[in-house]
Amino acid sequence: MARSPDRPLFNLKGIVESETQNRTSKIGVPLRARIMSRIVMMVIAVAVFVADQVSKVMVIHRVHDPAVVPVIPGFFNLTSSKNSGAVFGMFNDSAVWWKTPLLIVVSLALLITVVVLVVRTQNLQWATRIGLSMVLGGALANLFDRIRAGEVEDFLDFYFRSYHWATFNLADSAIVVGTGLIILQVIFGE
Repeated sequence: MARSPDRPLFNLKGIVESETQNRTSKIGVPLRARIMSRIVMMVIAVAVFVADQVSKVMVIHRVHDPAVVPVIPGFFNLTSSKNSGAVFGMFNDSAVWWKTPLLIVVSLALLITVVVLVVRTQNLQWATRIGLSMVLGGALANLFDRIRAGEVEDFLDFYFRSYHWATFNLADSAIVVGTGLIILQVIFGE
């Protein structure tokens, strides 16, 4: 007796599996695994976005510019600073009118590139998946701030004696760590 395409298959344990769950891609990766991988990537990107936005709101309401809150004296402070430039304050002092629109366009182009890469590549290594997810979440968070306010809130201030690293935020951290994971995968990957 022929089975209809709508009728589920039953395995020996009585668990219902649909035929689409058993389909594999051209390179042999099960469709279900690809879908789960993409869901995990979206969860990571959303978690980075939400953590960044929540942390910025907390800093805006609790640390007022130019206040500095020592967390680890001699090494780490919380502060509140506005960044209308690029990552780590690059071009922050530039007064040209087209700076923010240019940063928005460049950010959108990079986000589209990351999304296309994720969609078109079927067999990404775990470090690359996590890295791309972190870059996507961080870039979306900073892009959201630029569109909403024309600047981002930076508040993490690491320093040693008189040397201060540029103030940054969680989105910047996610972008740097995600990029680092991708670079490590390229250098040391299989």
